Amino acid sequence: MTDDGGRAGAVGGTVAAGGMSVELPLWRAISYFRVLALCYALLRYFNSYLHFLHPVAGWIFLGALTLWTLASTRAFADPRRCTWYVLGTDLTLAVTGIVMSGLTDSPARISHGAPTLPTIWAAGTVLGFAAKGGWRPAAASGSVIGVANILGHGGPTGDNIHNIVLLMVAGCAIGYVIELARASEATLTRALQVEAATRERERLSRDIHDGVLQVLALVQRRGAELGEGTGSGAGFAELGRLAGEQERALRTLMTGGPLPAQRASRSDAAEPPDPDAPRDLTALLRPYADERITFSAPGTPVLLPGPAAGELAAAVGAAVDNVRKHAGERARAWILVEDEPEAVTVSIRDDGPGFAPGRLGEAEQAGRLGVSQSIRGRLLDLGGTAELYSAPGEGVEVELRVPRKATA
Repeated sequence: MTDDGGRAGAVGGTVAAGGMSVELPLWRAISYFRVLALCYALLRYFNSYLHFLHPVAGWIFLGALTLWTLASTRAFADPRRCTWYVLGTDLTLAVTGIVMSGLTDSPARISHGAPTLPTIWAAGTVLGFAAKGGWRPAAASGSVIGVANILGHGGPTGDNIHNIVLLMVAGCAIGYVIELARASEATLTRALQVEAATRERERLSRDIHDGVLQVLALVQRRGAELGEGTGSGAGFAELGRLAGEQERALRTLMTGGPLPAQRASRSDAAEPPDPDAPRDLTALLRPYADERITFSAPGTPVLLPGPAAGELAAAVGAAVDNVRKHAGERARAWILVEDEPEAVTVSIRDDGPGFAPGRLGEAEQAGRLGVSQSIRGRLLDLGGTAELYSAPGEGVEVELRVPRKATA
């Protein structure tokens, strides 16, 4: 075979969108190598074609090789374009050229170590397989080319064995280096992600410390003072206690520790010992009913897995809080639970002033994320949907739907 090798391929999907992979320079080098190797093969054949038994067949092959090399140059320069199909075609063309060399050249020239028709162009094939899949595909393609040289061009001669060994060593070495580069790039990417997350956590911790924690601490102190200084200050004392619990929970969350246990509220007082045990959704939602909010549910328990029931109840609580804050003191609301075979749907409707289209988007841009996180975020985590319908003067309706398959 003298100077035969493999064909070029594509990087195995390690090029990040919008980023620069460490493999891209190697792919460009393989693309340039194929073009230069083609020029070398044409020059070698031009200087010796008169000594071939069938020179016309050699020119036909080299013409096809030229067309394929030029047509696939862009594919070999871009790892996303260079597929296994492209590499397979490249390998087929290299093997065809090696076998044709044994049929078109004279036995005397072959025995004296005459090069094959593709010469060193075939090495680009093995390099492509190495860049695409690592050292194993490189070894496989190099073995195919080596067998083609032994069976179709000169047999197991010293030159053939020498060139096959060089081809296998080069292909496997480059493939192994590519695998190491990909692993290093993945490790670096994860490290950068962790660093970015750490910086964002630190930034949020500063913002929370400068704002939310100080306000909670103030509410806790003032609540305790008002609770002691008035005859009916139980409500202020309870408000101060809740503010203190949330302050401690936020400080623990900022430091990465486990959240402290908090006293049970009315929504979680009936939580079973096993948090994953089925829970009755109606029992969790019934405490939200009062003189302004009407609650309607089936007469039988609406059972959901414990975490799903808790999250859905929390989303309903967030919607009820929005009614109390924004619908007005005289507004009424209705909570309706529908237990269907495939899903559980909870609707929260009020007769308040409603809001204009696009108001939710403006609220999110302003940093008020109650709907997007407390309601939609929870339903998205459960595999469900949260739809809001409103128009000025027509109130607001929130429809929360959780498929039973998703909760299971």
